[in-house]
Amino acid sequence: MKRAEARDVSPTAPSQADPVVGVVIGAGGGIGAALVQALEASRRYGRVIGLGRSSDPPLDLHDEASVAAAVAYAASAGDLRLVIHAAGVLHGPGMSPEKSLSRIDPAAMAEAFAINATGPALVMKHVLPRLPRRGRCVFAALSARVGSIGDNRLGGWYAYRASKAALNQLVRSAAIELARRNPEALCVALHPGTVATALSAPFVGDDPKAQSPETAAGKLLAVLDALPAGANGGFFDAEGRTVPW
Repeated sequence: MKRAEARDVSPTAPSQADPVVGVVIGAGGGIGAALVQALEASRRYGRVIGLGRSSDPPLDLHDEASVAAAVAYAASAGDLRLVIHAAGVLHGPGMSPEKSLSRIDPAAMAEAFAINATGPALVMKHVLPRLPRRGRCVFAALSARVGSIGDNRLGGWYAYRASKAALNQLVRSAAIELARRNPEALCVALHPGTVATALSAPFVGDDPKAQSPETAAGKLLAVLDALPAGANGGFFDAEGRTVPW
């Protein structure tokens, strides 16, 4: 089944002069790779680290030990001021969005939850306690508008919708806990919009609304920069607008 992979793209070793770290999990995917490039180009981070199944160390969302080790590696580089979880799965061998209840497959649904909900939960379990206790720091997970219960008007896509709805609830709960540790920290969910990537390729077609990964990455980072302190625990689209739960 198709999953985002990543690599460590950081060009230099951590140093006392460059303690601020930005991390992208799922940096082998279209949006993830574009986020890494945009963060590096911003020169706001002493080190930008991409993590995933092919990074060194690897981060496999099916394996909590690998999640813990990869997060510890990233944290050892300096202050984790931005961590973006950009990994996800929509389709793959034996897995595609269901148009009706009759198409629900237990194995495919379990895989969707493993990658889109349980995996990010494990990432938050190991990342959030390592965020600085003072000052602004951000954890953002890429969700999807189809995970919104309030915005669901078409039905279908059961596994993907449900797993993203679960992710939204996990982010919301984790944000409440994070605020007790650092009131200036943000934990949010983001809807990137329609993006021309391998994940969406079978469903986008010639959709004129489809953005390039680079455009989507730029918008998402601009949204994160603009979020006020009160945005903790929110769900936002690529224009910064609140998405209904």
